[in-house]
Amino acid sequence: MNLERVAVLGGGPGGLYAARLVKRSHPDADVTVYEQSRPDQTFGFGVGLASRTQRNLREADPASLEAIVGAAHPHEMSMQVGDKMATLAHGELLAVARTTLLAVLQQQAQNAGVRMHFGERREAAELDVDLVIAADGINSATRTQMADTFGPRVSTGAGLYLWCGTEFALPRAIFVPVTTEHGTFVAHAYPYAGDRSTFLVETDEETWRRAGFDVSTDRTAPADSDGFALEYLQRAFADTLQGHRLIGNRTRWTRFRTISCERWHSGKTVLLGDAAHTAHYSIGSGTKLAMEDAIALDHALIAAQTVEDALVAYEKVRRPAVEYLQEIARRSELWWESFPERMNLPLEQLMIAYMTRAGKVSVGRFHESAPTLVQKGLASYGNVPVGAVPPTDIEDWILAQSLDHDQDRFEDRVATSELRDAGSTAVINIDFDSAWGVEAADIVETAPIAQALWLTGPPSRAAVLTRLDLAERLRGRTGSLLVVEAPSSCREDIAAGLASARIDLAFFDEPESIPADPELSSFGASA
Repeated sequence: MNLERVAVLGGGPGGLYAARLVKRSHPDADVTVYEQSRPDQTFGFGVGLASRTQRNLREADPASLEAIVGAAHPHEMSMQVGDKMATLAHGELLAVARTTLLAVLQQQAQNAGVRMHFGERREAAELDVDLVIAADGINSATRTQMADTFGPRVSTGAGLYLWCGTEFALPRAIFVPVTTEHGTFVAHAYPYAGDRSTFLVETDEETWRRAGFDVSTDRTAPADSDGFALEYLQRAFADTLQGHRLIGNRTRWTRFRTISCERWHSGKTVLLGDAAHTAHYSIGSGTKLAMEDAIALDHALIAAQTVEDALVAYEKVRRPAVEYLQEIARRSELWWESFPERMNLPLEQLMIAYMTRAGKVSVGRFHESAPTLVQKGLASYGNVPVGAVPPTDIEDWILAQSLDHDQDRFEDRVATSELRDAGSTAVINIDFDSAWGVEAADIVETAPIAQALWLTGPPSRAAVLTRLDLAERLRGRTGSLLVVEAPSSCREDIAAGLASARIDLAFFDEPESIPADPELSSFGASA
């Protein structure tokens, strides 16, 4: 395809990266970036890059990735509750200052021959070009102006969060809850430079109001930071901050908005990054999604004969991956919104719950990367010594553990049809998408008083994950035994649900054989 003129609206990471890739693959094209702000003006603090994202960027453009890595800060990951900390060594986690990332990508774009105009705002309709890449962010003017075509949908989360920073480097990334007189706040924080860290804090609406943040939010101008909130949180997280202060950059409480669009392109205009979609920050950054969008778009432009064909192919290839991430992100968002309800779990078991919260990582896969931590968490789950947890066949072991519930003892975690048919068991059919919607809330509020609550429903994996989430809600509010029915194909998800204390027992649609483990302690189970 012969591209003569390409305009990129938005000089964020996604727009800059797309401009460089397109210029490299179409060297004769005039590729121009239009950014309404100054080149060094941005909001936020650090940007995280996970190992898989780094691999994708390396395959697409090794030079740009090496420049980013050279300016980035590596770190490990940890979770702390009270005075206990669990650390997950992970040498491939990187973070970089957003200002630094922009400077690197600006230089890389210029090196490729991209022209850049800062302090200049343009609209897609006024540009005489072959292609407009609208990478103009979550508040995309392009998406708004062409809403009838793109069909945007916005879903707003229930929790509130704010971004701030610190003037020192935390020793590692950390998730840490703090409970004040008003309620629980959870910090997600990580170092991104030798003297800087990102510090994100979230909470529920009731805690937010009790702390007076509804008032301070109203009093904070859009271009300012909420000083009252910063001072409050600085005191609340004083131990984690080690005496350092929190700093703001247009820091104010907000709710996360998940954006999706019916279409990502119209005519010669295509949406990229946050302009087209968002996914909750707990599964990765919008920067990651935007840069991976740019890679897919560039590949489509190289392979297609026309712009229209390229944009159709781009959306066809990229949309399933984005929607999958959005589904995972939605589950992760709801898990974090309900995080305080899990603080009674032993820390290593809580880490298992965290890693498996959205169905992206199985217990077995987590065990491969962090065997010591996972074995401690599973020992808490099975109420056995750490040495009784085997190094292999983790899912088998989880399902083979015994359970004492009230006056009943179960030799393993697989329920029988006799339990389902018992008069003391209430069978509830779950046929809705969200464990946190109106229908789910009604079930939680009106759950029957029964010895066991047995959740059944459609056999799809998404439906099983919803049942696991709802079972956890019910388990925390009733004294009933919680059983989730699932096909054997969801065995890994069931094992994660058990190990994370979401459910007590499982029932598989097909017969499930639980192998005996002769090395289990006397409290362990046999088949």
